[in-house]
Amino acid sequence: MNTTKEKIFITKPFLPPKEEYFKYVEKIYENDILTNQGPLLKELEEKLSSYLGVKNFQYVTNGTIALQIALKALGIDEGEVITTPFSYVATTSSVLWQGCKPVFVDIEPDNFTIDVNKIEEKITSETKAIMPVHVFGYACDIEGIQKIADTYGLKVIYDAAHAFGSVYKGKSLLDYGDISCCSFHATKLYHTVEGGACVVKDDEVNKKLDLIKRFGCVGEEHFTLGINAKQSEFHAAMGLANFPYIGKIIARRKEISQMYDKALSGLVQRPKRQEGLEYNYAYYPVVFKSEDELLKVFEMLNEEGIYPRRYFYPSLNKLPYLSERQSCPISEDITSRIANLPLYPNLKDEAVERIANIVKEVL
Repeated sequence: MNTTKEKIFITKPFLPPKEEYFKYVEKIYENDILTNQGPLLKELEEKLSSYLGVKNFQYVTNGTIALQIALKALGIDEGEVITTPFSYVATTSSVLWQGCKPVFVDIEPDNFTIDVNKIEEKITSETKAIMPVHVFGYACDIEGIQKIADTYGLKVIYDAAHAFGSVYKGKSLLDYGDISCCSFHATKLYHTVEGGACVVKDDEVNKKLDLIKRFGCVGEEHFTLGINAKQSEFHAAMGLANFPYIGKIIARRKEISQMYDKALSGLVQRPKRQEGLEYNYAYYPVVFKSEDELLKVFEMLNEEGIYPRRYFYPSLNKLPYLSERQSCPISEDITSRIANLPLYPNLKDEAVERIANIVKEVL
């Protein structure tokens, strides 16, 4: 194994200059407010809402709880929720946590988002909502999903954990559906260390979600069942310090992705970008011809201190704690062969070339 070169992991969080973060920390000490919807949090919500061009932007503790309180705010705490098996486990766990049954619809083979042509056959009298995922920041078939939702009177909650910075037909991907939920975890292209958000279409639903995230009460008055999904001023400070760098972060990720594209063209399958999508370059997924090929690439990269990730794996319909088995053959196939290569702003050009050359050598 190569021990002379720095290890390269799937991602590395962007950190702003310390003095820029500490400038906001000093404000926290001056204000003596650490949490409970403090001034830095409100400032961050306003900046992100303006940047995305959305209203009713709710900053919360993480992307998973964003999904859970989205379901709760829409009154969905029983019945079935149609979703995708190709996502991180949080998509399915949030449905289960709310006491609902996830009903899996297989994915499109080209861009790995939920196959809109297979949704209607899964709708029953118990179906309450559709929870698609903008996988890797690529857009779902938004028009097709909304048409089905309108026809059957269903809510649409987008798991948009990867979608920050992606724009579809002139609007942020977070501006679609009844509620879109985003993640600002440290691994995301824009982060607040931990964090998430809900973007809510309906003003009354937004008021309810705001109550839910604060225990369901205001002062001593209690209105509804709630939870503590409030975020701290220190997390908001990191978000504010990172905010000016969003454009540079996306631009650098695009440069790296284009380097991979040039080196690996014709050797691996890549997601097909939807027409009208301005991509955020959140990830660099590649699909190999077989699982054996993937494992050989991983072995060679690992020997050189490079650690890509099988993402997503396994297909969520295979989770061991589900009450019943649902078949999703395309997702099951793709999850066995897909990986994400290292991608982050500080990844050097020579490291990208080294990674690509090792992959080419195996293939």
